[in-house]
Amino acid sequence: MACAKTIWLLGGDRRQAELARLLAMDGHTVHTWALEEGLPAEEPGCARQPPDGLSQADCVILPLPAADGTALHSPLSQFHPSLRQVFDALAPGQLVLAGMADPGLKALAQEHGVCLLDYFAREELAVANAVPTAEGAIQIAMEQLPITLHGAQVLVLGFGRIGQATALRLAALGAEVTVAARRWEALAWAKAVGCKGVLLSQLTENPCPFHLVVNTVPALVLGREVLKSLPAGCLILDLASKPGGVDRTAAQELGLPVIHALSLPGKVAPVTAAAILQTTIYHMLQELEQPGKEDAT
Repeated sequence: MACAKTIWLLGGDRRQAELARLLAMDGHTVHTWALEEGLPAEEPGCARQPPDGLSQADCVILPLPAADGTALHSPLSQFHPSLRQVFDALAPGQLVLAGMADPGLKALAQEHGVCLLDYFAREELAVANAVPTAEGAIQIAMEQLPITLHGAQVLVLGFGRIGQATALRLAALGAEVTVAARRWEALAWAKAVGCKGVLLSQLTENPCPFHLVVNTVPALVLGREVLKSLPAGCLILDLASKPGGVDRTAAQELGLPVIHALSLPGKVAPVTAAAILQTTIYHMLQELEQPGKEDAT
């Protein structure tokens, strides 16, 4: 951004701490709160109450996800302030950027007259985040499986951004990848890049001899009947947002290990994830400053 701003970052994980560093390197005046364990000792950001200067910020950035229930998502802090505490400290009309803004957060923003925008809804962020998510899933699979991915039978549920990124990387490692999706065109694309394809509705009609199942669909697609068709010991990685796409009770009863791997970019590649956030936030700020103009990048 050409114009230096005063930016406050509240809560978050390691990617939020890295984002603070990147923004400061670009010349912005950066302050943090409820992020003390991710920052140098000279910038603790650990005041118990929201700082007085919060209402003067040009932009306030909440983490991804923004909330843990009614509290600010702040895993790197000893304090877990309520979202109401945060919004009570803001000024009407102030700009707040948040990740995965839920109805409760939106209601608070409306009540306080705050301009709330959700950067998680941005397509460029979703596309870019698919790469560290796919790499993180593969990392978990390599650590947990007793076999190589080369030659492994793998099922990927869904062929959206994350499904595509994951299936292509698994296939490049030599896995035999089958894609299950609802739409014929998704299966056509899967087959076009060298994967097998099957309709989600037909999963139980054929044997499912998979060593690994990766779910990217945010709906219950791995119910009891599908799980019963999987072999013992099949590892299930659920990449879908809460509550996920797996019947966890049925999986436990059937002895199938399930790992619900959330927020992988921030866990496995926080520096890359922070750079993705920075780019997306700059796009949003540029659009606000130049309404009606598309970003050439």
